[in-house]
Amino acid sequence: MHRLKTIVVGVLLVGLSGGLFASAPAQADEKPRLIPRSVLFGNPDKGGVRMSPDGSLLSFLAPRDGVMNIWVAPIEDPKAARCVTADKGRGIRRYHWCHDNRRLLFLQDEGGDENWRVNVLDLVTGRAKALSPAKGVAARITSLSPKHPRHVLLSLNDRDPRNHDIYKVDLVTGARERIFENNGLGGFVIDDDYNLRFAQRPTKAGGGVILRRTKEATWVPFLEIEPADLLSTRLLGFGKSGRLLYMLDSRGRDTSALKVQDLESDEEPVVIAASDRADIASVSFHPTERYVQAVSVNHARVKWDILDPKMAADFKVLSAVDDGDLSINSRTHDDSRWIVTSSRSDGPVRYYVYDRATKQATFLFTNRRSIEDLPLTKMRPVIIKARDGLELVCYLSLPYGIERRPAKPLPMVLLVHGGPWARDSWGYNSMHQWLANRGYAALSVNFRGSTGFGKRFLNAGNLEWGRKMHDDLLDAVAWAEGQGIAEPTKVGIMGGSYGGYATLLALTRTPRRFACGVDIVGPSNLMTLLSTIPPYWAPMIDMFATRVGDHRTEEGRKLLIDRSPLTHVAKIERPLLIGQGKNDPRVKENEAQQIVDAMTKRGIPVTYALYPDEGHGFRRPENSKSFWAVVEAFLSQTLGGRAEPFGNDLKGSSLQVPVGSIWVPGLSEALEAEAELAPAGGR
Repeated sequence: MHRLKTIVVGVLLVGLSGGLFASAPAQADEKPRLIPRSVLFGNPDKGGVRMSPDGSLLSFLAPRDGVMNIWVAPIEDPKAARCVTADKGRGIRRYHWCHDNRRLLFLQDEGGDENWRVNVLDLVTGRAKALSPAKGVAARITSLSPKHPRHVLLSLNDRDPRNHDIYKVDLVTGARERIFENNGLGGFVIDDDYNLRFAQRPTKAGGGVILRRTKEATWVPFLEIEPADLLSTRLLGFGKSGRLLYMLDSRGRDTSALKVQDLESDEEPVVIAASDRADIASVSFHPTERYVQAVSVNHARVKWDILDPKMAADFKVLSAVDDGDLSINSRTHDDSRWIVTSSRSDGPVRYYVYDRATKQATFLFTNRRSIEDLPLTKMRPVIIKARDGLELVCYLSLPYGIERRPAKPLPMVLLVHGGPWARDSWGYNSMHQWLANRGYAALSVNFRGSTGFGKRFLNAGNLEWGRKMHDDLLDAVAWAEGQGIAEPTKVGIMGGSYGGYATLLALTRTPRRFACGVDIVGPSNLMTLLSTIPPYWAPMIDMFATRVGDHRTEEGRKLLIDRSPLTHVAKIERPLLIGQGKNDPRVKENEAQQIVDAMTKRGIPVTYALYPDEGHGFRRPENSKSFWAVVEAFLSQTLGGRAEPFGNDLKGSSLQVPVGSIWVPGLSEALEAEAELAPAGGR
C-alpha cells in the first residue's frame, strides 16, 4: 500500500490546550478600515481559468457589464482577451473546452431553477447554439472524449423527468441521437470510445449496486455498496487501454482509498494510495495516458502525494515560486503546460502558466485585485472534540491584528455548511473576512455527517438531524467560549441549505443559546422537503430515508415531524432573518413561507427576504450584495458589530421583504429610497 507523505503544503493542527491559544498577545491599536461589501461579495476579476487542449488559448470567467461571461485570449497575451459570450442575467458559472480547440460548452439555467441548458460556442464563427431543450429539462454533460472531438454525450430527462437518457450530440449541427434509454440507473462510467461500461442502481436499503454492461448490452452485478459506504465509494474511470478501472473505495476500511482493478483478471483491487485520517479528496490523471500522477487528501489542510517522479520535480519548482496551497487547474493534452493556482486564506488566488519543459512559471493575475493590499485575517484550522470524543475539524477567523486569543471575548457567528454531505475547507473565505472585518469571530464547523473524514464520521450523522449534529455545533460554541474567544450572550448562527435548517433548529430546540439566526434557503419542514424533491432526485429517496428519515413510514414521519423546526416554532425567542429564492428547486419557497406564516400568526418577529429571480442561493451580484447588506445590519443590531450603511447596495436587486423590514435597522428606509429611484413598473 502506498502511504501518503507530504510533498508540499504542510499544516500544523492545533489542539485544545496550547499552541494557537496559549497566550494573549497585545491587540492592534486601531481597528482596520471597513472593507466595502462590494469588494468582498462582488464578482471576482477572474475565475474558472483554463487553457485549450493544445495550449494555444487561455480562457476565464470575468465580468462584462457586471455579469460573469467567458473571455478568451492567446496564451502569450492575456491582456488581449475578448469576451466571447453575452449573458446579461445570472452570469455563466460553468464551462468546458471541447477537444477540437475551437469550441466551448457552457451551461445556463433560468432564474435559478437548475434546469440547466447546454450551449456550444464556436470561437471561429462567434456563434452559439443550444444543444439541449430550453425549458423543463435538466441537462448534464456526461462525457467529452479526445477520440470524438466533434461529439459530446449529454444526459437529458426529457422523456422521463426522473431519469436521464444519454444522447450523442453533434457539436457542429446540434443533431441528437439517443444511445441509451434509462429506466432507473445513474452514475454512468463511460470510456473514451463512448461505450457505456458501468452504471449504478440504488437499493431499497439505501445503498447501491454497481452494474457492468456486457457485450450483449445487458447489465450484470459487479459490486455491491452497503449504505455505510455509499457516499465514499465510487468508480472514477479507466486507464488508457480500458482494461484498468480506478475507484475510490471505503469498503472494508474507514477512509476511502484509491484502488485500481484489472478487469481482465480475477484479482482483487489494489490500493494505490490511502490515508488513515481522511478520504482521498482528488485524483490527478495524465490527460490522455490516463495513469495516476498524484492524489490529495484534505483533513484540516490539503496535502498532495505525488506518485509520478516527474511531477514531483515540477511541484518542487512551483513550491519555490509561490508558498500558497498549489493545485493544477488545467492541462494540455500532452501535459506540457499547466494552469496552476496558488491559494491562501488571507489573499486572492494567484494564477500561473507553468511550462514543464523549461520549468518556468509565468504569473498571470489574481482573481481579486481589489483585496490584494487589504488588511485580511488568516483562517486557522482547529480541532475541537465533541462530547462523545469525535474530532471536529473547524476553521476560525479572528479580527485582523488578533493573532491568538482576544483580550476580551468577541461577538461570534457560527457558520454552518450546507449539504449536509459536504464540508468546509481552509482557504480564502469572503464570509470569514467580512465577519472578521466587522469585529466578529467566525467559526465554521465540520459536524458529524460531513464528508471527507472517513465513513464512521460521515455515518455518525445518520438520523441525527437536529440531534447529535446539532450537539456538535453546541460543543464548538462551548469550546470557543471556554477559550475566551466568544462572548456567550453574543453568538449568532448562520448557514445555507442544511445550514439554514441548522439555524432554524437552533432557534427552536435551543431557543436561548444563540442571540440571533440567519437562515438562507433552509428547510423548515422535513416532511414537505422530502415530498417535494426534484423528480430526478427520486432514485436517491432510499438514501435520504436512511440518513434523514423515511417520510413513507409512520415511524419515519414521527421522527421527521419532531426534527422539523416548524413543529416547534412557538419556542422561537431570538431575532431571525430568512433569505429565500423563489425558484429554488431543492428547498422550495414554501419551506420559508411555512415558518414565516407560523411566526407571523403567533406574533413572533421575523424578517423575510425573498428574491423572485433566484434559486438555491443568490447568484446575481446585485442580489448577493443586497442580501449581505441586510444581514450586516441585522447582525450589527443583534450582536453589536460594525456595519457599512446600506448606501446603494439595494440598487438593481430584486429584493422583496414581505414581512419584517422594520426589524432590521435602516432596511425600510433603504427599500423606500430604492423604490423611489426604480423606473415605473420596476421592483
